[in-house]
Amino acid sequence: MADQPARTRVYQNHHLDSTRWNWFEPRDDDIIIATSYKAGTTLMQTIVANLLFPDDDMPAPASDMSPWLDFRLFPLELVLGQLEAQEHRRFIKTHTPLDGLPYFSKAKYICVSRDPRDVFMSLLNHWGNHTEAFYMAANTTPGRVGDEFPRFSGDIKTIWRDWITRSWFDWELGGYPYWSHLSYALTFWEHRDRDNIMLTHFNDLRADLDGEMRLIADYLQIDVPKENWSDVVRRCTFEEVKKNPAKVVGEGISFAFEGGADTFIHKGTNRRWVGVLDEEDLALYDEAMAKLPEDFRHWLEHGRKAEATA
Repeated sequence: MADQPARTRVYQNHHLDSTRWNWFEPRDDDIIIATSYKAGTTLMQTIVANLLFPDDDMPAPASDMSPWLDFRLFPLELVLGQLEAQEHRRFIKTHTPLDGLPYFSKAKYICVSRDPRDVFMSLLNHWGNHTEAFYMAANTTPGRVGDEFPRFSGDIKTIWRDWITRSWFDWELGGYPYWSHLSYALTFWEHRDRDNIMLTHFNDLRADLDGEMRLIADYLQIDVPKENWSDVVRRCTFEEVKKNPAKVVGEGISFAFEGGADTFIHKGTNRRWVGVLDEEDLALYDEAMAKLPEDFRHWLEHGRKAEATA
């Protein structure tokens, strides 16, 4: 078994402040949902929420129940107060890599990842629909470390080149102007043999939601009544979420995104990069991916089921 995960990095920029975890008081049954971005964060929050509330009686939208602790734009005292007040089993969202997180041996970590090219296409919708209010908050809220969060240019080729070749943090691989998707899950992959770290993949969730949810429920030791199971799974399908996205992400999302919840919950599909990224773009991609461990690259692109049959 690899050494115990250790907190060796600090992640601070226009979005992130990993030091906010210094004030977090863990509970033994906490669930920490960890993703880079656009890799299945909201899907996993929806899954966990519905597993915990199989009668469809959640007290709030899944994203509201599962706050993003290291998001520096929300007052820390409010987030910590919300978590302290929760009487149900807590599930906290983070976009900080494992080497920037405290490691709680009794908590359950779920890292969700996705093919980098699919993440990029989803990121275009995400970044491209930010409101002016969000840019102002990201760039003027006190405590920002480093440069401002840049405006979306719409020049896909330049955005891709920056995202795949430039890093916001010196020790990471790509990700500008956010943080690295390529490096993110690797921090969890290196500790995947631990019984409180689970890696899941967007491809597997989309291909076999029922089967993957059973694995997640077993890992989290959540017993869902048999008579509720099919409805719990149905409520987590993209098609069902898209019918009423505010039920999942809440109305407050309109502050950050033009079109609100309907924009944030976009397509949920893969391979939209085909015909968008050209040979030159994909050569840059291969150059970056060649710097990753081969088995991790395969998993990052395909997921667990593809890996098992490769």
